[in-house]
Amino acid sequence: MSPAGWAALAAGLAGAASLPYWLPDSVVALRVRIFAWVNGQEGVTAPGHEVPAKEFKTVYGHPRADGRSRGAALSDLFWYWLSPGPEVHQEHLEPGPRYDDVARTTRQILAGLTRRQWTELVARCTGHVLDELTRGDGPARVRHVRLRDLMMPVWAETYYEVVFREPCPRPVRDLITGNADDVVSALKCTRLRHMDRRLRLTSYLEHRLAHDPPPVPLPATLTPREQAYYLQGTFFNTAVVQMSEAMAHLLLALATHQEVQDRVRSGATDPDFLDHVIDETLFHFPLFGVAHRITTGDIPRDGGPPVPAGSVLLFNYPEYHRSGTDDARSFDPGRWLSADTRPTAYIPFGVAANRPCPARGFAVVTMRVAAEEVLRRFRPVSAVEHTRSLPSRGPCLLVPDRSPATGGSGRRLRARLAAQRIADRWAALPRSLTQLVLGSYMVWDARRQGLCRNHFATRSGGTTPSVVGGHRGGPRT
Repeated sequence: MSPAGWAALAAGLAGAASLPYWLPDSVVALRVRIFAWVNGQEGVTAPGHEVPAKEFKTVYGHPRADGRSRGAALSDLFWYWLSPGPEVHQEHLEPGPRYDDVARTTRQILAGLTRRQWTELVARCTGHVLDELTRGDGPARVRHVRLRDLMMPVWAETYYEVVFREPCPRPVRDLITGNADDVVSALKCTRLRHMDRRLRLTSYLEHRLAHDPPPVPLPATLTPREQAYYLQGTFFNTAVVQMSEAMAHLLLALATHQEVQDRVRSGATDPDFLDHVIDETLFHFPLFGVAHRITTGDIPRDGGPPVPAGSVLLFNYPEYHRSGTDDARSFDPGRWLSADTRPTAYIPFGVAANRPCPARGFAVVTMRVAAEEVLRRFRPVSAVEHTRSLPSRGPCLLVPDRSPATGGSGRRLRARLAAQRIADRWAALPRSLTQLVLGSYMVWDARRQGLCRNHFATRSGGTTPSVVGGHRGGPRT
């Protein structure tokens, strides 16, 4: 081969070797542009030029920032992802008596347990799932897990018992985790929707409600099918997904910052340090990426033109969090020890004036309990990249707490971490391309089905398809 040929070959190999280090980020940027295009010209980014960070909370909490779905092109996509029953999902119901009825029911269900009962329930469900993980295995075996997959059954069991006040049967747990996993995988564009999988949970809930309803009466303004959709969307989709994501981020943060994990384990200097780690985790990896709200009237601003009625406000949680500190890149739980260093821009559960997360009062408490249960048995370690969207589901090695960490075992563990780091980097390459292709398809399919648009057209007197999503107007992907 000529020198020029060797040079071309070397350049090609170098280019191929560099792909995992730049192509995934480029694909993510392209996907963001696609979603911005879907949103159209009415989008107003916050924080941004029109709504700076200092006005973020004021605009977010304004009474006229109360539209949920109607009038936003992006709503068709969110309804598509959250089907079936997005029209009664608590996050997407428009203001009015129906939303008030649903929100009141959610509060009553969650308030049915005391703080002590929540603690005991989460500890028991976490222990049950971890017992299943280790059953039949040697006590010192290192286990490779995906943290989101590990934690999803925990919250499926937890929220089933919160709703129905009885332990969750294993087949029902499988229905709940299958539904939740399908929703979050579609949201992250790593897999298409599987409506048949989701509708199996709907059928179970309809049958359960008809023959053995939960102790707390469900919203009377909803039909029996809508009541099943309400439970599925609020508790067995959003609650299970969000808490599983939160725990995956928390455990992965501990696994990739061993010095932080060591301090949590010691507990000697600050028994509340784990709470600060949770705050730091939610600061870096907020569960919401961008929340959209539709303005139902002009929103005045200090020193600038008002935000016009009919605008779609895109509240960017990660960007807002980063605006509150000069040291937003480092993972430092110590920043929460003092009011002088604590970030001022921090809204992990939303803004109180605009439908904050119903679980905000006990989410941190239950995360702490679940984390302590895991740390009591294992030392999580990981060498993967930690991103907010976490499409990898959080690859992690669970080292039994009594397993030797030195000598031959230590060398083998370091070798596994090195291999994990390389595998994670290369796995991001095909996954990012998959996300681009599937995300683009789902954008197209959501616009074609127009679930939100058709729903409001039907309520206005038109004749349009069902909003269940997947029943009409398209394949069950």
